[in-house]
Amino acid sequence: MTEIQDYPSRLDDPASRRFETFSYLPPMDDAALRRQVAYIVARGWSPAVEHCEPAHAMSHYWYLWELPLFGETDVDRILGECRRCRDANPGNLVRLIGYDSKRQTQGTAMLVFRPAA
Repeated sequence: MTEIQDYPSRLDDPASRRFETFSYLPPMDDAALRRQVAYIVARGWSPAVEHCEPAHAMSHYWYLWELPLFGETDVDRILGECRRCRDANPGNLVRLIGYDSKRQTQGTAMLVFRPAA
């Protein structure tokens, strides 16, 4: 039987916390992030960028960065908005959400930038 890997997380250590599905994987490089954004676009989902302070990410709402990018199909523009959010809020976590308008829910949500340790 294979052993289950535990990911230690402590409330007093924001760097140890896991957010969304992809946070359990190694950080995405630019090419992997581009593929994820292309997937959101290919599904017809509306991308939105949010940010939050690491210490409050589990107990507060995240701040919406501008309005969701309804109908946006340019992967570079979406990635540019993620970078602009990170540059304007260097100490915050930044996540990208793909809203599915048919199901009226989030199709995906992933951290795209973590603050430097």
